[in-house]
Amino acid sequence: METRRIHTLHRAAVGPARSPQLLFVHGGYATAGCWDVYFLPYFSRLGFDCRAVDLAGHGASDGRDRLDSFGIDDYVDDVLQVMQGIAGPLMLIGHSMGSLVVERVLEQKPTQAAILMAPVPPGGILGATMNIAFRQPSFFGEQARATQDASTATPQTLQTIRDVYYSRETKTDDLIRFGHLFQSESRRAIIDLTMLAMRIGRRRPELPVLVVGGEADAVFQPNLLSFTASRWRAEVEVIPGAGHTLMLDAHWQAAAASIADWIKRQP
Repeated sequence: METRRIHTLHRAAVGPARSPQLLFVHGGYATAGCWDVYFLPYFSRLGFDCRAVDLAGHGASDGRDRLDSFGIDDYVDDVLQVMQGIAGPLMLIGHSMGSLVVERVLEQKPTQAAILMAPVPPGGILGATMNIAFRQPSFFGEQARATQDASTATPQTLQTIRDVYYSRETKTDDLIRFGHLFQSESRRAIIDLTMLAMRIGRRRPELPVLVVGGEADAVFQPNLLSFTASRWRAEVEVIPGAGHTLMLDAHWQAAAASIADWIKRQP
């Protein structure tokens, strides 16, 4: 495993600390900062020690100059490296591509529990990509514009990004405010996600898992959640009205409250 300088955001527990500690893993095109707008402050106020990782080539971690060289297994190594520096019970929380990273981490190093938010389906992203291309043919160009330089986003860019990634209740001002939290994604990682159905995974450990999705998710529709849940014998929670980017969506509080309730119910 190659050792890289992997940046993490840390928000210590407010007041008496609860167990377990929480480690958040962002999705594709995102950075650790996407968790620090709402989720990290929310869960730290509940007494959880919280960290969010910038995967290789993302945010403030090493590798921005060679982003396209990193694949999903490199991201798994990043999370495993961060976990080595955390003592005590730990829960992993991943979003979208980050959920897949979490799943592969668990194959190597089980944690106390895990939460998979808007997870990539077991068959990969090909179906979702084709669906978006059919419904929103301008999406991929607008996404490139938004992630390469958020300052160049046009009203059409913002509308397209909201239609695919957020609920319609999410405000335009918020989309502009979130722009700097996103970036380009590794081409190699995208290929890994596309070819996912061809991978034979390792044996999955038995541990409590929650699968969470948004009712209005236009990337991975909520009817796909059961396929991931069946792999882990997981509970499923669908957040009414929420889009794909659950931690920043207008309905983020409902998602956070549902997750917090589940965590508190674990032994």
